[in-house]
Amino acid sequence: MKTYSELSKLPTLKERFDYLDLTGIVGDTTFGGHREWNQEFYGSPEWREVRRKVIVRDNGCEMGLEPYTIQGPVYVHHINPMNVEDFISRNPLLLDMDNLVCVSYSVHEAIHYGNSDAIKKYGMTERTRNDTSPWKKF
Repeated sequence: MKTYSELSKLPTLKERFDYLDLTGIVGDTTFGGHREWNQEFYGSPEWREVRRKVIVRDNGCEMGLEPYTIQGPVYVHHINPMNVEDFISRNPLLLDMDNLVCVSYSVHEAIHYGNSDAIKKYGMTERTRNDTSPWKKF
């Protein structure tokens, strides 16, 4: 099982991406036509609270690595993929901060579908006021 604790020891975006890369193994085994299970969970107060904590912990940075600030919406990604059964049974890993990390949309897609080009766009970015506000919806 992969963990944020292990991920955070990796010094580069490429190493972190390679650690998280699912190379397209996610698909029907995760949700297929059963998105109602994960959508209910992602609207829950428990998820909103742990999401906020992850964004604060990672300071809104790509894969938790400073200074790579995520510009735009911050996705909180499950390091170990969750499936329908996990959502139905409320697997503790759903809310385990050691199973969660901040990513941008493009990196989230790349993790699931295997294209590390998404991390090449990163360079130094300046912080802006309220850019990591965990309570703000994008």
